[in-house]
Amino acid sequence: MKYDDASWHYEGDFPAELPLEAGATHIAMFVTWAVLNGFASQYHAEGTGDELAMLQKREITPTEWFIRACDEKFTDEDLNDEGNSFAVSYYGNGDGLHTIVGSYLQDYLESFPNAVSLYDVKDSWSSFELLAPRLDSRVRAWRNSQS
Repeated sequence: MKYDDASWHYEGDFPAELPLEAGATHIAMFVTWAVLNGFASQYHAEGTGDELAMLQKREITPTEWFIRACDEKFTDEDLNDEGNSFAVSYYGNGDGLHTIVGSYLQDYLESFPNAVSLYDVKDSWSSFELLAPRLDSRVRAWRNSQS
């Protein structure tokens, strides 16, 4: 199942002045958070060793890692079983940009109130640090709802 794909964001209202990589940042922030918080699939745990090590050391940004390790696509192959259960509940069901049923995009936009659009968030570790506490809170609430 494909949750999201940066190429889905390059058309329509994508700002012409931004690099295409900006269409991947919101996806990369979630997948990076998931991978760094124990939701990585075996593929990332074993198959993307160099890129994963660079990510863990913060030698590359979330979007740089996502582009290299995930080919700009967020699929169920990126996460373990628990990560996928959370992603379906929170990120969305993978039916595409306009049918996302989770609350991730709302949380993402609320975390960056000065962003003009979904694509205006800077790909940086400081942006990641602004978003991560909200994701931590959401996964705790989700886990509590599962018990």
